[in-house]
Amino acid sequence: MADGAAGPVNQTSTATDPTALLRAVPVLFVLLWATGFLVAKFAIPYAPPFTILVIRFALAAAMMLAIGLLFGARWPKSLAEIGHIAVTGVLLQAVYLGGCYAAIYAGLSAGVVALIAGLQPIVTAAIAGPLLGEQLRITQWMGAVLGFVGLTMVIWHKLSLDPGHFWGLVFAFVQLIGITAATLYQKRFCPQADLKAGAAIQYAAATLALLPVMLILGVGEIDWQPEFILAMAWIVIVLSGISIALLTWMIQRGAASRVASLFYLTPPVAALGGYVLFDERLDALALAGIAVVAVGVALVNRR
Repeated sequence: MADGAAGPVNQTSTATDPTALLRAVPVLFVLLWATGFLVAKFAIPYAPPFTILVIRFALAAAMMLAIGLLFGARWPKSLAEIGHIAVTGVLLQAVYLGGCYAAIYAGLSAGVVALIAGLQPIVTAAIAGPLLGEQLRITQWMGAVLGFVGLTMVIWHKLSLDPGHFWGLVFAFVQLIGITAATLYQKRFCPQADLKAGAAIQYAAATLALLPVMLILGVGEIDWQPEFILAMAWIVIVLSGISIALLTWMIQRGAASRVASLFYLTPPVAALGGYVLFDERLDALALAGIAVVAVGVALVNRR
């Protein structure tokens, strides 16, 4: 982020300083994105995972369409632009989240899935240079490696890998490809897309992409308990609405590798949330890993 202007600053200018807002957005994004792991734990017992995702994407598409029409979104003027936004939506929503859910459904532990997804900042940093012209310093590479090491420390006690879970590994790497490709593709092909219109198109595309998968696997039984309804409301409004808008906004205004580094922070934050909500204990190694992750992200984002 850019440093503030030199010299004394009065209280009025500080309160409206756009730089302060830019610094607050990544923090808010990490907090909201991390709740996805926690809310999913509430929602999955009430419906099959792909059914949850299709419901989520369909409701989110309708919500963002209404918001776009109500607040005068700038809709794409060409089929090419619509196509680029739709591809981003399929990669970011259907491939990434679908791969994550499919890997866990196939029997792979959540710790291994999270660890594979944690490779994303390193993969993004490696590709962003030649593809987007982002020059990374040695300290940023060190930060990327530290972030992955810290992430491994956080989830180390949860790792369990069954050699028979071949398809789980395949789906886990599918999710890695999805989130990495979505970050780079959006930065390359639709950096200035309207957030409201873009989100509506992305969710519609993701719904169409996962609908056949849900029908093939079976819709399953949905238990419309108050807990499930509240979880879905949070998933649609907060995760599919606010957090995705923040992610898109950051990709449009920041380097892809720096935005990707924020994903290192979500597993530790989710682990802390699990400790508070589900009494999931954090050992000394996990606490040390959270500190290592923070140092790694700071190095990647250091000017």
